[in-house]
Amino acid sequence: MQENGELHPAQVLKSGHDVGSSHYAGGVPPHKRMRKPIVRKSVDPNATFINYVTQRRFVLARSVRSNALPPHSFYKKQMLPPMAYAGDDDLASCVCTKFCRCSTNKQRCPVNCLTWTPEGRRLITGNSVGEFTLWNGLAFNFETILQAHDDAVRAMVWSHNDNWLVTADHGGVIKYWQSSMTNVQLLQGHREAVRSLSFSPTDFKFVSCSDDATVKIWDFESGREERVLTGHGWDVKCVAYHPQKCLLASGSKDNLVKIWDPKSGNSLNTLHGHKNTVFKVAWNSNGNWLLTASRDQLIKIYDIRMLKEFATLKGHAREVTSIAWHPWYERLFVSGSYDGSLMYWEVGKENALASIPQAHDTAVWDIQWHPVGHVVATGSNDHSTKFWCRNRPGDPMDDNVIAGMFARHLKLGST
Repeated sequence: MQENGELHPAQVLKSGHDVGSSHYAGGVPPHKRMRKPIVRKSVDPNATFINYVTQRRFVLARSVRSNALPPHSFYKKQMLPPMAYAGDDDLASCVCTKFCRCSTNKQRCPVNCLTWTPEGRRLITGNSVGEFTLWNGLAFNFETILQAHDDAVRAMVWSHNDNWLVTADHGGVIKYWQSSMTNVQLLQGHREAVRSLSFSPTDFKFVSCSDDATVKIWDFESGREERVLTGHGWDVKCVAYHPQKCLLASGSKDNLVKIWDPKSGNSLNTLHGHKNTVFKVAWNSNGNWLLTASRDQLIKIYDIRMLKEFATLKGHAREVTSIAWHPWYERLFVSGSYDGSLMYWEVGKENALASIPQAHDTAVWDIQWHPVGHVVATGSNDHSTKFWCRNRPGDPMDDNVIAGMFARHLKLGST
Protein backbone atom coordinates (compact mmCIF):
# COMPACT_ATOMS: atom_id res chain seq x y z
CA MET A 1 0.00 0.00 0.00
CA GLN A 2 0.99 3.58 -0.55
CA GLU A 3 0.62 6.33 2.04
CA ASN A 4 0.37 9.87 0.60
CA GLY A 5 1.99 8.73 -2.60
CA GLU A 6 4.97 7.14 -0.80
CA LEU A 7 5.91 3.48 -0.50
CA HIS A 8 5.08 1.66 2.70
CA PRO A 9 8.20 0.38 4.53
CA ALA A 10 7.09 -3.22 3.97
CA GLN A 11 6.84 -2.61 0.21
CA VAL A 12 10.29 -1.06 0.22
CA LEU A 13 11.81 -4.18 1.72
CA LYS A 14 10.03 -6.47 -0.76
CA SER A 15 10.79 -4.42 -3.82
CA GLY A 16 14.43 -3.64 -2.91
CA HIS A 17 13.76 0.03 -3.59
CA ASP A 18 16.80 2.24 -2.88
CA VAL A 19 15.61 4.64 -0.22
CA GLY A 20 18.80 6.70 -0.38
CA SER A 21 18.44 7.51 -4.05
CA SER A 22 15.10 9.23 -3.54
CA HIS A 23 15.21 10.49 0.03
CA TYR A 24 18.82 11.79 0.41
CA ALA A 25 20.47 14.73 -1.27
CA GLY A 26 22.71 13.46 -4.02
CA GLY A 27 21.38 9.95 -3.54
CA VAL A 28 24.00 9.12 -0.83
CA PRO A 29 23.12 8.58 2.85
CA PRO A 30 25.00 10.89 5.25
CA HIS A 31 26.89 8.01 6.89
CA LYS A 32 28.26 6.93 3.50
CA ARG A 33 29.42 10.32 2.30
CA MET A 34 33.16 10.86 2.09
CA ARG A 35 34.56 13.38 4.51
CA LYS A 36 36.45 16.35 3.21
CA PRO A 37 40.19 15.69 3.36
CA ILE A 38 42.10 17.49 6.09
CA VAL A 39 44.82 19.67 4.61
CA ARG A 40 47.84 19.95 6.89
CA LYS A 41 50.27 22.78 6.33
CA SER A 42 53.72 21.38 5.62
CA VAL A 43 57.05 23.05 4.99
CA ASP A 44 59.07 20.87 2.63
CA PRO A 45 62.51 22.25 1.66
CA ASN A 46 63.13 19.69 -1.10
CA ALA A 47 61.83 21.97 -3.84
CA THR A 48 64.29 24.68 -2.81
CA PHE A 49 67.19 22.22 -3.06
CA ILE A 50 66.07 21.20 -6.56
CA ASN A 51 66.07 24.87 -7.56
CA TYR A 52 69.50 25.32 -6.03
CA VAL A 53 71.03 22.39 -7.92
CA THR A 54 69.44 23.24 -11.27
CA GLN A 55 69.99 27.01 -11.12
CA ARG A 56 73.37 27.25 -9.42
CA ARG A 57 75.96 29.46 -11.00
CA PHE A 58 79.68 28.89 -10.86
CA VAL A 59 81.22 32.18 -9.78
CA LEU A 60 84.73 32.67 -8.42
CA ALA A 61 83.82 35.53 -6.10
CA ARG A 62 81.00 34.46 -3.79
CA SER A 63 80.24 38.07 -2.88
CA VAL A 64 79.34 38.83 -6.50
CA ARG A 65 76.39 36.48 -6.39
CA SER A 66 73.00 37.63 -5.07
CA ASN A 67 70.07 35.26 -4.74
CA ALA A 68 67.58 37.75 -3.29
CA LEU A 69 64.11 37.46 -4.84
CA PRO A 70 61.71 40.33 -5.61
CA PRO A 71 58.83 40.63 -3.09
CA HIS A 72 56.11 39.17 -5.30
CA SER A 73 54.19 35.90 -5.07
CA PHE A 74 55.25 35.08 -8.64
CA TYR A 75 58.73 34.20 -7.31
CA LYS A 76 57.63 31.71 -4.64
CA LYS A 77 58.67 28.75 -6.77
CA GLN A 78 62.17 30.18 -7.15
CA MET A 79 63.05 30.07 -3.44
CA LEU A 80 66.39 28.51 -2.50
CA PRO A 81 67.53 26.78 0.71
CA PRO A 82 69.12 28.97 3.41
CA MET A 83 72.59 27.68 2.54
CA ALA A 84 72.30 29.43 -0.84
CA TYR A 85 72.08 32.84 0.84
CA ALA A 86 75.12 32.39 3.08
CA GLY A 87 77.18 34.77 0.95
CA ASP A 88 74.57 37.51 0.66
CA ASP A 89 74.37 40.64 2.78
CA ASP A 90 70.58 40.48 2.93
CA LEU A 91 69.43 37.97 5.56
CA ALA A 92 65.71 38.37 4.94
CA SER A 93 65.62 34.99 3.22
CA CYS A 94 67.01 33.25 6.34
CA VAL A 95 64.85 34.82 9.06
CA CYS A 96 61.90 32.69 10.21
CA THR A 97 59.07 35.01 11.25
CA LYS A 98 56.09 33.26 9.68
CA PHE A 99 53.93 31.23 12.09
CA CYS A 100 53.38 27.64 10.90
CA ARG A 101 51.87 25.60 13.68
CA CYS A 102 51.18 25.41 17.41
CA SER A 103 51.48 21.87 18.79
CA THR A 104 50.47 20.78 22.28
CA ASN A 105 50.19 17.51 24.17
CA LYS A 106 46.96 16.24 25.67
CA GLN A 107 48.56 16.54 29.08
CA ARG A 108 49.45 20.19 29.04
CA CYS A 109 52.75 21.00 30.73
CA PRO A 110 55.77 23.27 30.12
CA VAL A 111 58.17 22.32 27.31
CA ASN A 112 61.66 22.62 28.81
CA CYS A 113 63.92 21.52 25.96
CA LEU A 114 63.83 20.31 22.38
CA THR A 115 66.10 19.07 19.62
CA TRP A 116 65.76 18.07 15.97
CA THR A 117 66.84 14.61 14.92
CA PRO A 118 70.10 14.84 12.93
CA GLU A 119 68.37 14.33 9.56
CA GLY A 120 65.60 16.80 10.47
CA ARG A 121 62.67 14.40 10.04
CA ARG A 122 61.38 14.85 13.58
CA LEU A 123 61.49 17.23 16.50
CA ILE A 124 61.89 15.75 19.99
CA THR A 125 60.58 17.76 22.94
CA GLY A 126 61.12 17.12 26.64
CA ASN A 127 58.52 18.35 29.11
CA SER A 128 58.04 18.83 32.85
CA VAL A 129 56.48 15.39 33.42
CA GLY A 130 59.42 13.47 31.92
CA GLU A 131 57.92 12.72 28.50
CA PHE A 132 59.49 12.79 25.05
CA THR A 133 57.11 13.86 22.30
CA LEU A 134 58.08 13.32 18.66
CA TRP A 135 56.63 15.73 16.08
CA ASN A 136 56.81 15.32 12.32
CA GLY A 137 59.40 17.59 10.73
CA LEU A 138 57.33 18.43 7.64
CA ALA A 139 53.69 18.66 8.72
CA PHE A 140 54.54 19.27 12.42
CA ASN A 141 51.84 16.85 13.55
CA PHE A 142 52.11 14.41 16.47
CA GLU A 143 53.89 11.09 15.86
CA THR A 144 54.51 9.38 19.18
CA ILE A 145 55.13 9.92 22.88
CA LEU A 146 57.11 7.99 25.48
CA GLN A 147 57.80 8.25 29.20
CA ALA A 148 61.54 8.87 29.22
CA HIS A 149 62.32 10.17 32.72
CA ASP A 150 60.72 10.11 36.15
CA ASP A 151 61.37 13.84 36.61
CA ALA A 152 61.16 16.87 34.37
CA VAL A 153 63.44 16.65 31.32
CA ARG A 154 65.89 19.56 31.48
CA ALA A 155 68.47 18.98 28.73
CA MET A 156 69.10 16.93 25.60
CA VAL A 157 71.91 16.84 23.05
CA TRP A 158 72.91 14.68 20.06
CA SER A 159 76.43 13.38 19.56
CA HIS A 160 78.31 14.75 16.56
CA ASN A 161 78.21 11.35 14.84
CA ASP A 162 74.38 11.47 15.08
CA ASN A 163 74.16 8.05 16.74
CA TRP A 164 73.46 8.96 20.36
CA LEU A 165 71.08 11.21 22.25
CA VAL A 166 71.97 12.11 25.84
CA THR A 167 69.28 13.56 28.10
CA ALA A 168 69.10 14.69 31.72
CA ASP A 169 66.35 15.49 34.20
CA HIS A 170 65.52 17.50 37.30
CA GLY A 171 66.60 14.65 39.59
CA GLY A 172 70.17 14.64 38.26
CA VAL A 173 69.74 11.47 36.17
CA ILE A 174 71.51 11.22 32.79
CA LYS A 175 70.39 8.73 30.12
CA TYR A 176 71.80 7.47 26.82
CA TRP A 177 69.43 6.84 23.91
CA GLN A 178 69.96 5.26 20.52
CA SER A 179 68.43 6.88 17.44
CA SER A 180 65.58 4.36 17.73
CA MET A 181 64.71 5.92 21.12
CA THR A 182 65.98 2.86 23.01
CA ASN A 183 67.42 3.66 26.42
CA VAL A 184 70.74 1.85 26.95
CA GLN A 185 72.38 3.62 29.90
CA LEU A 186 71.39 5.42 33.10
CA LEU A 187 73.71 7.48 35.31
CA GLN A 188 73.06 9.32 38.55
CA GLY A 189 75.03 12.33 37.41
CA HIS A 190 74.31 15.04 39.96
CA ARG A 191 72.64 15.56 43.31
CA GLU A 192 70.38 18.27 41.89
CA ALA A 193 68.83 19.24 38.56
CA VAL A 194 71.02 18.96 35.45
CA ARG A 195 70.63 22.14 33.42
CA SER A 196 72.76 21.58 30.31
CA LEU A 197 74.72 18.96 28.35
CA SER A 198 77.33 19.19 25.60
CA PHE A 199 79.51 16.74 23.64
CA SER A 200 83.22 17.18 23.01
CA PRO A 201 84.29 17.56 19.35
CA THR A 202 85.43 13.91 19.30
CA ASP A 203 82.32 12.50 21.05
CA PHE A 204 84.56 10.62 23.49
CA LYS A 205 83.55 12.95 26.33
CA PHE A 206 80.53 14.95 27.31
CA VAL A 207 79.96 17.58 29.98
CA SER A 208 77.05 18.32 32.31
CA CYS A 209 76.25 21.18 34.67
CA SER A 210 73.87 21.31 37.58
CA ASP A 211 72.19 23.33 40.30
CA ASP A 212 74.69 21.71 42.69
CA ALA A 213 77.20 24.35 41.44
CA THR A 214 79.40 21.83 39.63
CA VAL A 215 80.44 21.05 36.07
CA LYS A 216 81.27 17.39 35.43
CA ILE A 217 83.18 15.78 32.57
CA TRP A 218 82.21 12.22 31.66
CA ASP A 219 83.74 9.46 29.58
CA PHE A 220 80.93 8.59 27.19
CA GLU A 221 81.79 4.94 26.54
CA SER A 222 82.21 3.86 30.15
CA GLY A 223 79.84 6.39 31.71
CA ARG A 224 82.53 7.20 34.26
CA GLU A 225 82.89 10.61 35.88
CA GLU A 226 86.37 11.90 34.99
CA ARG A 227 86.56 15.34 36.51
CA VAL A 228 84.52 17.76 38.61
CA LEU A 229 85.01 21.47 37.91
CA THR A 230 84.29 23.64 40.93
CA GLY A 231 84.62 27.39 40.71
CA HIS A 232 81.14 28.78 40.41
CA GLY A 233 79.58 30.01 43.61
CA TRP A 234 75.99 29.14 42.72
CA ASP A 235 73.82 27.08 40.34
CA VAL A 236 75.48 26.44 36.97
CA LYS A 237 72.80 27.03 34.34
CA CYS A 238 74.62 26.31 31.09
CA VAL A 239 77.74 24.71 29.65
CA ALA A 240 79.11 24.23 26.12
CA TYR A 241 82.13 22.51 24.57
CA HIS A 242 84.15 24.48 22.04
CA PRO A 243 83.40 23.14 18.51
CA GLN A 244 87.09 22.48 17.70
CA LYS A 245 89.32 23.09 20.71
CA CYS A 246 89.66 21.55 24.15
CA LEU A 247 87.77 24.33 25.91
CA LEU A 248 84.58 24.67 27.93
CA ALA A 249 82.38 27.67 28.66
CA SER A 250 79.89 27.75 31.52
CA GLY A 251 77.42 30.30 32.88
CA SER A 252 76.04 30.50 36.38
CA LYS A 253 73.63 32.14 38.76
CA ASP A 254 76.66 33.95 40.22
CA ASN A 255 76.59 36.18 37.06
CA LEU A 256 79.89 34.78 35.78
CA VAL A 257 80.96 33.11 32.55
CA LYS A 258 83.98 30.85 33.00
CA ILE A 259 86.34 29.37 30.40
CA TRP A 260 87.76 25.99 31.44
CA ASP A 261 90.53 23.60 30.43
CA PRO A 262 88.75 20.22 30.63
CA LYS A 263 92.05 18.29 30.77
CA SER A 264 93.41 19.98 33.88
CA GLY A 265 90.10 21.13 35.31
CA ASN A 266 91.44 24.67 35.78
CA SER A 267 89.54 27.87 35.08
CA LEU A 268 91.43 29.75 32.36
CA ASN A 269 89.45 32.96 32.52
CA THR A 270 86.36 34.53 34.05
CA LEU A 271 84.14 36.97 32.15
CA HIS A 272 82.34 39.54 34.31
CA GLY A 273 80.12 41.13 31.69
CA HIS A 274 76.67 40.29 33.07
CA LYS A 275 74.95 41.65 36.16
CA ASN A 276 72.55 38.75 36.72
CA THR A 277 72.13 35.01 36.10
CA VAL A 278 73.66 33.72 32.86
CA PHE A 279 71.06 31.41 31.32
CA LYS A 280 72.74 30.32 28.07
CA VAL A 281 76.15 30.16 26.42
CA ALA A 282 76.67 29.14 22.78
CA TRP A 283 79.83 28.87 20.69
CA ASN A 284 79.72 30.01 17.10
CA SER A 285 80.70 27.47 14.44
CA ASN A 286 83.75 29.61 13.58
CA GLY A 287 85.12 28.90 17.06
CA ASN A 288 85.94 32.55 17.77
CA TRP A 289 82.69 33.95 19.14
CA LEU A 290 80.96 33.08 22.41
CA LEU A 291 77.33 34.15 22.74
CA THR A 292 75.83 34.64 26.22
CA ALA A 293 72.27 35.40 27.38
CA SER A 294 71.37 36.65 30.81
CA ARG A 295 68.63 37.62 33.21
CA ASP A 296 69.86 41.23 32.94
CA GLN A 297 68.03 41.37 29.55
CA LEU A 298 71.31 41.59 27.63
CA ILE A 299 72.97 39.45 24.99
CA LYS A 300 76.74 39.66 24.79
CA ILE A 301 79.23 38.39 22.21
CA TYR A 302 82.83 37.72 23.22
CA ASP A 303 85.83 37.21 20.97
CA ILE A 304 87.60 34.29 22.61
CA ARG A 305 90.90 35.15 20.90
CA MET A 306 91.14 38.37 22.94
CA LEU A 307 88.81 37.29 25.77
CA LYS A 308 86.97 40.57 25.32
CA GLU A 309 83.37 41.53 24.75
CA PHE A 310 82.84 43.16 21.37
CA ALA A 311 79.05 43.50 21.24
CA THR A 312 76.19 44.05 23.68
CA LEU A 313 72.70 43.70 22.23
CA LYS A 314 69.68 45.30 23.89
CA GLY A 315 66.13 44.69 22.76
CA HIS A 316 64.35 42.27 25.06
CA ALA A 317 62.18 43.76 27.81
CA ARG A 318 62.60 40.72 30.07
CA GLU A 319 65.18 38.03 30.81
CA VAL A 320 66.82 36.41 27.77
CA THR A 321 66.19 32.71 28.35
CA SER A 322 67.32 31.04 25.10
CA ILE A 323 69.63 31.59 22.12
CA ALA A 324 70.65 29.61 19.02
CA TRP A 325 73.06 30.23 16.14
CA HIS A 326 71.90 29.61 12.57
CA PRO A 327 73.29 26.28 11.27
CA TRP A 328 74.60 27.81 8.02
CA TYR A 329 74.96 31.55 8.47
CA GLU A 330 77.52 32.27 11.18
CA ARG A 331 76.46 35.89 11.75
CA LEU A 332 72.77 35.13 12.35
CA PHE A 333 71.19 33.97 15.60
CA VAL A 334 67.81 33.99 17.34
CA SER A 335 66.95 34.73 20.96
CA GLY A 336 63.91 34.10 23.14
CA SER A 337 62.76 35.95 26.22
CA TYR A 338 60.82 35.37 29.43
CA ASP A 339 57.96 37.47 28.05
CA GLY A 340 57.54 35.09 25.08
CA SER A 341 59.15 37.26 22.41
CA LEU A 342 61.59 36.17 19.70
CA MET A 343 64.27 38.32 18.08
CA TYR A 344 66.61 37.69 15.15
CA TRP A 345 70.04 39.33 15.24
CA GLU A 346 73.01 39.80 12.95
CA VAL A 347 76.49 40.14 14.40
CA GLY A 348 77.75 43.65 13.69
CA LYS A 349 74.35 45.35 13.92
CA GLU A 350 72.95 46.91 17.09
CA ASN A 351 69.27 46.48 16.33
CA ALA A 352 67.35 43.26 15.74
CA LEU A 353 66.69 42.26 12.13
CA ALA A 354 63.17 41.08 13.02
CA SER A 355 61.10 40.40 16.11
CA ILE A 356 57.96 38.51 17.11
CA PRO A 357 56.68 40.30 20.23
CA GLN A 358 54.06 37.72 21.25
CA ALA A 359 55.46 34.47 19.92
CA HIS A 360 54.47 32.73 23.17
CA ASP A 361 52.38 33.71 26.16
CA THR A 362 55.23 33.15 28.62
CA ALA A 363 58.92 32.21 28.75
CA VAL A 364 60.62 30.62 25.74
CA TRP A 365 62.77 27.92 27.37
CA ASP A 366 64.45 26.58 24.24
CA ILE A 367 64.98 27.41 20.56
CA GLN A 368 66.34 25.11 17.87
CA TRP A 369 66.94 25.66 14.15
CA HIS A 370 66.12 22.86 11.75
CA PRO A 371 69.40 21.39 10.37
CA VAL A 372 68.54 22.90 6.97
CA GLY A 373 67.88 26.31 8.57
CA HIS A 374 64.44 26.94 7.07
CA VAL A 375 62.38 26.36 10.25
CA VAL A 376 62.73 27.40 13.88
CA ALA A 377 61.10 25.42 16.71
CA THR A 378 60.42 26.99 20.10
CA GLY A 379 59.37 25.38 23.38
CA SER A 380 57.68 27.44 26.05
CA ASN A 381 56.31 27.54 29.56
CA ASP A 382 52.86 28.09 28.01
CA HIS A 383 52.73 24.30 27.28
CA SER A 384 53.17 24.68 23.52
CA THR A 385 55.73 23.94 20.84
CA LYS A 386 55.59 26.35 17.91
CA PHE A 387 57.11 26.18 14.46
CA TRP A 388 58.20 29.23 12.48
CA CYS A 389 59.28 29.29 8.83
CA ARG A 390 60.61 31.77 6.31
CA ASN A 391 58.28 34.23 4.63
CA ARG A 392 57.81 33.51 0.97
CA PRO A 393 58.10 36.31 -1.60
CA GLY A 394 54.93 38.39 -1.49
CA ASP A 395 53.84 37.23 1.99
CA PRO A 396 52.79 40.00 4.38
CA MET A 397 55.31 40.55 7.16
CA ASP A 398 52.56 40.87 9.79
CA ASP A 399 52.24 37.08 10.08
CA ASN A 400 54.09 37.34 13.37
CA VAL A 401 51.38 39.66 14.70
CA ILE A 402 48.70 37.22 13.57
CA ALA A 403 50.53 34.44 15.39
CA GLY A 404 50.73 36.43 18.60
CA MET A 405 47.06 37.33 18.54
CA PHE A 406 45.51 34.03 17.55
CA ALA A 407 47.98 31.20 18.17
CA ARG A 408 46.94 30.84 21.79
CA HIS A 409 43.41 30.06 20.61
CA LEU A 410 44.50 27.34 18.21
CA LYS A 411 44.31 23.76 19.36
CA LEU A 412 46.09 22.26 16.40
CA GLY A 413 48.48 19.43 16.97
CA SER A 414 46.92 18.03 20.15
CA THR A 415 47.93 14.43 20.68
